Amino acid sequence: VWYRNFHRFTTRSIAPYHSALKRLPAYLQQLEMESNGKQVDMDGKPLVYGTSPVLWGEPGTNGQHAYFQMLHQGTDVTPLEFIAVRDASHDLEGHHPKLLANAIAQAQALMVGKHDAGGHKNFPGNRPSTFFVFETLSPETLGAFLALYEHRVFTSGALWGINSFDQWGVELGKVLAKDIEPRLASGDTNGLDASTAGLLSRLRTP
Repeated sequence: VWYRNFHRFTTRSIAPYHSALKRLPAYLQQLEMESNGKQVDMDGKPLVYGTSPVLWGEPGTNGQHAYFQMLHQGTDVTPLEFIAVRDASHDLEGHHPKLLANAIAQAQALMVGKHDAGGHKNFPGNRPSTFFVFETLSPETLGAFLALYEHRVFTSGALWGINSFDQWGVELGKVLAKDIEPRLASGDTNGLDASTAGLLSRLRTP
């Protein structure tokens, strides 16, 4: 709510620094955007403020060589959430300290930046981030983190005055798909808009 409505940031990124958490951004994306991606309140009245931000992300080791460039020097500010695990879950010597060092360094770079008079190597800093630290990756720690996130989503929905537990946007697509599926076999485009009819004709198996 703070970032979305007071700072008007429309997106937030998730960067877990652990390979076992590589699908966590996708789960959190579904949790928050499906729950709070609403435009009307509990009474069906249009909202005059933003609700769910766009959530996205990748493991930090991938993100560093992809979208972190935009986070550091882009024209839009995107809050980033780091997730790191203190204790390694493998015996590969030297690997885990390097991983943690990179996570810490990225958070530091976002915060303090680096001045460069030439401009191209200038990092403005003051880019918001949150750093979650797990001592170990276990069912207990992961479960506690997911419970925290679920509570965050519910509380945000309550503050926005929306119903976080319906997904009518998901249902609409399912209803339309039931009508379109038999048309792929028959080729019938009667009653369809021009765009949908064109797609159906293009994708229909001859």
